[in-house]
Amino acid sequence: MTWTAFHRRGETLRAVIAAADARLDGHLPMDVDGVPETFGDELTLLGALSLRWHTRLAGRIERELMHQPLDIEQAVVTAWQLTAEDLPGIRAVIDRHRAEPLDAAMADAMAKAAAKERILLAVMAGQVSARDDAAVRVGEQIENAARASYRPVRRIPAPRHASGFLDRIRAALAA
Repeated sequence: MTWTAFHRRGETLRAVIAAADARLDGHLPMDVDGVPETFGDELTLLGALSLRWHTRLAGRIERELMHQPLDIEQAVVTAWQLTAEDLPGIRAVIDRHRAEPLDAAMADAMAKAAAKERILLAVMAGQVSARDDAAVRVGEQIENAARASYRPVRRIPAPRHASGFLDRIRAALAA
């Protein structure tokens, strides 16, 4: 993949995520400019969105474990909820395509992604040490606990304000 293609893919993925966040209907935003050329098909786009979800979730779990080292399972639940709050469109797309895959290949991919996510939840919560079917079941219980107390809200983008050092300098120069 060339440098230009890599950055175009990133830009397109950001546009897809923004569209999914705005819609929150769980449909893959295949109508976003550049999606057909960059991702090709629904399964490839769904794979990219799933990867974004999984990496953000893993990172959020690590951060929460630093803040809540005594209640590990609650830290994992909180991390799942905060990730769902950060990526509501991706979560909706993943949930919809887990429940209603477009074909057998997507059903298989979503089943594998769900199992890997649940294993991550169970292992990071300190509930299992092996990556097996028992870990998937424990992770599913943790996911269900996170969903049970999660209340999604439609976010309104906050107005951009000068908060960083460079922003303050720019504001001072503009004044």
